[in-house]
Amino acid sequence: MKINELQSRQQVDEISVEVVEIGPVREFQKFGEAGRVASATVKDSSGQTTMTLWNDQVDLVKPGDKIKLENGYVNEWQGEIQLTTGRKGTIKKL
Repeated sequence: MKINELQSRQQVDEISVEVVEIGPVREFQKFGEAGRVASATVKDSSGQTTMTLWNDQVDLVKPGDKIKLENGYVNEWQGEIQLTTGRKGTIKKL
């Protein structure tokens, strides 16, 4: 699968991308638990999009890394599609 094929609310079995940049890490509270989130710009040969990094994922990747998202999901926020691991997804460095 390629970035230009992604559609909102779509399950993503597998996609390989390169991390271009990672935005500021934000902290939040949900159900009394602290968490961290950051938005990363990722690209492949077909284009680029945003990928949401949660908690430990924030420290796992850095700009220039090639990663594979498995069992992910496509969300839409402010009219832009975004990749996320969702509840079952994983990110692996290549």
